[in-house]
Amino acid sequence: MKKVICQLSVSLDGFFEGPEHQLDWHLVDEEFNAYAIETLRASRTLIMGRHTYELMAGYWPTAEGNHPVVKDLMNQTPKLVFSRTLKAVDWQQSTLAVGSPAEETARLKRGRGGGLLWVGGSSLAAAFLEQGLLDELRLIVTPVLLGKGRTVLDAITRRHSLKLLSARSFKSGSVILAYQPLPR
Repeated sequence: MKKVICQLSVSLDGFFEGPEHQLDWHLVDEEFNAYAIETLRASRTLIMGRHTYELMAGYWPTAEGNHPVVKDLMNQTPKLVFSRTLKAVDWQQSTLAVGSPAEETARLKRGRGGGLLWVGGSSLAAAFLEQGLLDELRLIVTPVLLGKGRTVLDAITRRHSLKLLSARSFKSGSVILAYQPLPR
């Protein structure tokens, strides 16, 4: 059965992005690229909101200096985009969602085969968490202090208890913490 997983990078002081939406603090090296390739190959669909889609669609089709396999996987993996304002999506393998997150997730989970459904973007991840649609939350804790910015999952409206599934550290000092949201 497919698992719905959200993965977000977070600074040590809890920020998802810098005050000017900066993401230049993410640590990407060969070890991280190997992890990215492993997870992208296991992914069946990347699920994202408008903002994340626009950032990714503006970067990955012509990405320079990044690992070529990661670039190919990002471009070739099917993508489902949730937006109230976009009328069309043109990044290869992208589809605009027609149903609600709950409807689309149920449809994707019923599809053939296993694999992962990756939810990207803090706002959409918060919506999936609030609606009980996430099977796993992965936080990539990066050893940097930003001082200010947007906090990770700042759109949640209530407390969510989590169970630690695993912790994986990289030579860079980043740590991936995988959690399972617990039922209320």
